[in-house]
Amino acid sequence: MQEHFHFTTDQAKIQKQYAAIFFFVSAQLPSIQMYLQRRNRHLVKQEDAVIIAIHILGKLFGFSSERAWHHFVTGNLFTNGQFIERSRYNRRCRALRVAIKWIRHELGKRGQHHAYAVVDSMPLELCHAARMYRVQRFQGIADIGYCASKKQWYYGFKLHLQVTDQGLPMGYVVTEASCHDRNAAETVMAQIPHPYNLGDKGFISSDL
Repeated sequence: MQEHFHFTTDQAKIQKQYAAIFFFVSAQLPSIQMYLQRRNRHLVKQEDAVIIAIHILGKLFGFSSERAWHHFVTGNLFTNGQFIERSRYNRRCRALRVAIKWIRHELGKRGQHHAYAVVDSMPLELCHAARMYRVQRFQGIADIGYCASKKQWYYGFKLHLQVTDQGLPMGYVVTEASCHDRNAAETVMAQIPHPYNLGDKGFISSDL
């Protein structure tokens, strides 16, 4: 229902969120100038801080469609037609992907104002359960593990993830399927520490 976002969101609130992110990005860009060196940078229609702020705002709003997000931006933030067209926006985001990743990491580290973080894991299956004892792919890296929520065995990996209460990923680790949650929890939570972490009973241990 992302196409209805225009009619259900306060435009003033969106502008305020964008301004806050843009101010933060502009302050951080001098620290990552090494990632922004490219030809004809002085000819761009939109400066790098605008592109990065727009991209991050779209992720915070949960847009998974680039077309829907670009349409939303041109209808709510840049209504005067001054924003770049969609294909060029895509190319700019790809050119700035390292800087965007660095900025999102810095935002995560400053996310101590979040009420709490949630730590959990999910299976990454590589094949059907009927073929897991004869599959050859990723032998020696992946293995067989048990998914308690689905009550079934599977072959593949396990993704351990830490997310804030507002849906911002703070850390992740990919392990073999047999790795227990509590063995990877400390590694995940140490990437961007948060004072309050919530987890299910699979994380219970004397160390944690």
